[in-house]
Amino acid sequence: MEKVPFPEELRRFVLTSIPSVPFLEALLLLRANPTQQWHGDTLAQRLYVRERTAQALLEDLCRAGMIAPCPAPDEGCYQYHPSSSMLRERIDALADLYARHLVEVTLLIHSSLDRKAQQFADAFKLRKDS
Repeated sequence: MEKVPFPEELRRFVLTSIPSVPFLEALLLLRANPTQQWHGDTLAQRLYVRERTAQALLEDLCRAGMIAPCPAPDEGCYQYHPSSSMLRERIDALADLYARHLVEVTLLIHSSLDRKAQQFADAFKLRKDS
């Protein structure tokens, strides 16, 4: 497989801001429909995940500044609304890259997860001298 040249800032963005493929899929789904109001049950149906998982994704995306709660009186829902133009540009660039190189972006996300899991496991290894 040909190695895809990731722009460094986009690679860093994926490694620091995209914790999982479902997170990215949810983000891109909301981005594709920016005026739609999303509830956990709606997102769950579109992503084929449990409603609790979908609700957690929405809350995580909101904490990351990538989406925002709907204004009153439409509470309990979210819409695509990046907190800055720079974040919007990065998300747009990632969406474009993901559309052309889905496997490579997915592998990059998983490499980050694997590294975090290894670091966590290493923290609990018993040292030979203890």
